Amino acid sequence: MKRRDFLKAGGVGLAASAVAAPAIAQSMPEVKWRLAASWPKSLDTLYGGCEYFVKRVAEVTDNRFQIQPFAAGEIVPGLQVLDAVSNGTVEMGNTALYYYWGKNPAFTFGTALPFGLNTRQHISWLLFGGGSDMLNDLLKEYKCMAIPTGSTGAQMGGWFRKEIKSMEDIKGLKFRVGGFAGTIIAKVGGVAQQIAGGDIYPALEKGTIDAAEWVGPYDDEKLGFVKVAKYYYYPGWWEGTGQGHNVINLEKWNALPKHYQAAIEIASHDTFTWVTGKYDYVNPPALKRLIAAGAILRPFPQEVLETCYTAASEIYADLSKSNPHFSKLYSSLSAYRSESLAWMQVAELSFDSFMMRMRTRT
Repeated sequence: MKRRDFLKAGGVGLAASAVAAPAIAQSMPEVKWRLAASWPKSLDTLYGGCEYFVKRVAEVTDNRFQIQPFAAGEIVPGLQVLDAVSNGTVEMGNTALYYYWGKNPAFTFGTALPFGLNTRQHISWLLFGGGSDMLNDLLKEYKCMAIPTGSTGAQMGGWFRKEIKSMEDIKGLKFRVGGFAGTIIAKVGGVAQQIAGGDIYPALEKGTIDAAEWVGPYDDEKLGFVKVAKYYYYPGWWEGTGQGHNVINLEKWNALPKHYQAAIEIASHDTFTWVTGKYDYVNPPALKRLIAAGAILRPFPQEVLETCYTAASEIYADLSKSNPHFSKLYSSLSAYRSESLAWMQVAELSFDSFMMRMRTRT
C-alpha cells in the first residue's frame, strides 16, 4: 500500500471513530440508583463489599451508572432490605436472603441451608446447578431478582456466656442466630432470636440473650463480642457458607440498558472474589487476636451436632411436603451435595487433611 493510501485509510478510520464515540456516549445514559445494605459501616468486608461493587459498576460504565450505597438503618433497618427493594423504596439492596425465611423458608437456600454446602459447593450449585434460577422464581413473587455476591466462607458457632457440654445446655438458651437455623434451635429446646448485626452486642451485654453468632473472627472482633462472652464455639453448622446477594427491583432491572445489566452482573461476580478472598485472608490473624484477648475456643459436642442434624432433616422433610419452592430447591441441593461430597472426599479432604497434619511438624 502506498503511503498516501495508508494515510487516507487511516483518516477514514479516525473519522469513523470520531463519529462512533458520541454515539456510544449517547447509548450510555446517566443513571443513579440507591443500594440499601443489611450491614453497618463498621463491617468493612460486608459493607466494604458494597462499596467495592458500586465502584466497579462506575468504572465499567465510565461513571455514567452511579449507585450510592447506604448502611443498615440509613434508609431502612438491616432486616427490611428485601421489602425496600420490592416496594421500590430503593432500586437494589445487598443482603442475606435467609433473613426473609419468615416470608418463605425457601429463602434460606440463598444464603445457607443448615448442614448444607460449603462456599465452593454453594456458588457452584447457584451458578451451574440451577440454584439461582430457582431462587429467582421465588423472588418474582416479590417483584425482585438476585445475583450472588460475596460469601463469608464457613462461619463460627458463636459466642456463649456459658460452656456447652451437652444438649441440656441448649435447653432454654436464648440464642441470636441468623435465618432459618432458628427453627432447628427451637426444635431442640433453645430460644432463637434474629437480631441485626449492630444490635447484637448490647443484647449480649445486658443478658437479653445468652449467646450470639455473627460471622467469624474478623467481624466478631470488630463487634466486640469477646468482651461480653468468652466461649467461642465452632463450627457454625447452620452456615457452611454465608452467601450474600444483590437484590434488584425487577421493574428497575428491566428498564436498564443491557450493558448496564451486564455491568451489575460483572461487578457482582467481582465482588464475590473480593469479599470471599478478604475473609479468608483476615480471619486467621483475627482468631489469634481473639484468643489472646481471652476467647476460649471450643468445638460443639458431637451430641449437639448430631441432634441438630437429625432435627434439621426432619424439618426439611416436613417442609418439602407443604412448600413447593422448598421441595424443589432441597431436592436439587441434596442431589448435588451427595455427588460433590463424594468428589471432595477424594481430592479436597485428603489434601487438606495431609497439609493440616504437616503444619504441626514444622
